[in-house]
Amino acid sequence: MLSQLLFYSCHAQSNEDFGYELLSPDSVFATGAENLWGHEVFPSMFLFREGGYKGRTAVVANQTSVVGATHLVDTLLRAGVNVTKIFCPEHGFRGTAAAGAKVDNSTDPKTGLPIISLYGKNKKPTAKQMEDVDVVLFDLQDVGCRFYTYLSTLHYVMEACAERDIPLVVLDRPNPNGHYIDGPVLDTAHYRSFVGMHPVPIVYGMTIGEYAQMINGEHWLAGGRECNLTVVPMQGYRRDSIGYELPVPPSPNLRNAHAVALYPSLCLFEGTNCGVGRGTPWPFEIVTYKADTLNLRSAVCSNNAINLSYLLRMYSCVPKGKFFLKNNFFEKLAGTSQLRKQIELGLTEEEIRATWQPSLNRFKTLRQHYLIYPDTQTNAKR
Repeated sequence: MLSQLLFYSCHAQSNEDFGYELLSPDSVFATGAENLWGHEVFPSMFLFREGGYKGRTAVVANQTSVVGATHLVDTLLRAGVNVTKIFCPEHGFRGTAAAGAKVDNSTDPKTGLPIISLYGKNKKPTAKQMEDVDVVLFDLQDVGCRFYTYLSTLHYVMEACAERDIPLVVLDRPNPNGHYIDGPVLDTAHYRSFVGMHPVPIVYGMTIGEYAQMINGEHWLAGGRECNLTVVPMQGYRRDSIGYELPVPPSPNLRNAHAVALYPSLCLFEGTNCGVGRGTPWPFEIVTYKADTLNLRSAVCSNNAINLSYLLRMYSCVPKGKFFLKNNFFEKLAGTSQLRKQIELGLTEEEIRATWQPSLNRFKTLRQHYLIYPDTQTNAKR
C-alpha cells in the first residue's frame, strides 16, 4: 500500500490542515509500516514458522501508527499476526492525553487487547510485561526534536528487549524536521531526563529508525548492551525536502505542519513563565506572557535553524527575574545551563549560535555512521 511523497511550505495553515499535498505524481513514497509486508522480517518473525510456532507480538503504537488509513494493529490482526498486547507512549494509544497527563493501563475496546502505558512511573516494559512476548514492533511518528518523549520511549523499549534478547523491529517514518541539525548538544552528566537522554542536539536530522541504530551503535543502553534491532526502511524518503506533511497529528498540541515546524524553537518556552498556546486554538503557534502575545501563526519558518529571536524577544519583554521557571526545566530542555546564562548576559543570537558549532560538528560526524537515507549535505549513504 503506497502513499505519495509529501511536501509542505512552512506558512500558517488551519488546525485541521493535515492532509497530503503531492510533490509530483511519480514520486512514490511508502513508510516502514507500509513496507513491512514485503520485508524479509515479516514472515520470519511474525507468521507461522516450521512446527506451527507463531511469534507473540507486542506493538508500541499510538494514533500515528497507520498503514494507509487503517491502524497498524488492525492491519496486523487482519494479516494473521499474533498481537498479544499494546504498549503506548505519552498521550496514550489514541493520542488524546494532554502533555504530562497520567496515562493509565487499559483495554482497547475494538480489539480487546491490553494496553500498557509507558508514560508515568512505568516508562520501561517490566520483566513481567515481557514474559509472553517473542518480538516487539515499534511504530511511532517522531518530530525530530530531542525533547519529544517518543525517543525516550524508544530507548527504554530497546533496553527491555536487549535485557531479554527479544528482537525489536522499528518501522521507520519521515522526520518532518529532518532537513537540518541545530541547537546545543545535551550534557548527559547533568541534564539527562525523559525529555532528553542522549548527547544529541535539539534538532538531530535523523529518522527514528536511524536514531535507533545510533542508540545501539553508541552503546547508550544500560550496561552498554545492544538490542537485536531491525529497521524496516521507507521507500522514496527525501531528507533534503523542506519537510513532510504528516497525515495524523503526532500529539494533541501539534495539530498542523506549521506547529510541527515551530516546535523546535518554541518548546524551550515550556521552561519559562511564558505560554505556548496550550488551551487555545493555536498551540505552538503563539507565545504569551500575561496580556502580551507573540503571534507566529503567519510566520515563515527557517528551513535550517532554530529561531532564537523569539526567545530573546520575549525575554526582553518580561520583568527581570520573571522569565525562567524557578527550577531547572529550561536547562533540561536546552540540554545545558549555558543557554540560560547566555540569554541573561545579553548575548546575540549569532554569538549564542557560534558556541554550538564545535559540538554540532562532532555530532554530524558521528551521525553519518547511522544514516539509512541520503544525507542533505553530503548525499552519502551508510
